[in-house]
Formats: sequence, structure tokens, C-alpha cells
Amino acid sequence: MKLKLLACVMVVLATGSACAADEQRVRQAFRETDQNGDRALQFTEIQAARASLFDRLDANRNGVLEKGEAQAALKRVREGGRLQMATAEGLETQARRMDADGAGGITRAEFAQFIPDRLQHADANGDRSLSLSELRSLRQR
Repeated sequence: MKLKLLACVMVVLATGSACAADEQRVRQAFRETDQNGDRALQFTEIQAARASLFDRLDANRNGVLEKGEAQAALKRVREGGRLQMATAEGLETQARRMDADGAGGITRAEFAQFIPDRLQHADANGDRSLSLSELRSLRQR
């Protein structure tokens, strides 16, 4: 159960694949993530944004996302109307992959370093960054 909750939060909040954000919010998030202003998101920039997100989710500041923190974050996402359905199996797989040490919680390093499959597949040219056209392709999937 713990892993399922963590998985849901990680997919919903970290990949953007399960959120229905308005255009303005998407543009703002892009500008904030694109640290070097090149109109592409390097995986390193995505990892930095994920580290910042982790810091907001880790309510007790112990460096590990735990069950209660995951539940609270998931509740906020649901209340905001940004949650779309995803398969339980897919969520569990993402959490297991993030939890590299198998401890049952997800550390800041594990969370930040993980690049979701959806983003890796969108990187059509394999340069470890997402151009605007590659990012647009995500909206059509």
C-alpha cells in the first residue's frame, strides 16, 4: 500500500503526465524549469525541478517521501482537479524504479535523478533534453 501511494504521487506530481494544467500554468512551469533560457528542457534541469518538488512534498524534512506525505500530496492534487486516471500497475512500477534501494520510501536523490519513461520516449533525438516540438508531442500522447 505504501508503495502504491508513493507511486501515485510520483507519477501525478512528477511527470506531468497525469495533470490537466491550463496553458498559462504550463508556460510558467516551463520558464521556471528552463534555467539556461534555451527554450528546451535538459534532463539536468528537469532533475533540478524534481529536487525542488521533493522538498515541497517532504513535509517532515527527513529526506524520504513516506506514506503520510504521499497521501497528503495526492489529496491536494485530487482536490485541485488535476488528477487523471492511471493504472495501478504503472504507478507501482514507477515507484519501484524510483525506490532504487528498495527501502519502501523514496529519497530526494532517488526522486530527483529519475526521469520518467514518458519524458525519455519524448526525447526523439536522444540528446537528453526536450525541445519545444518534443514537449508538444507529449500533449498528443
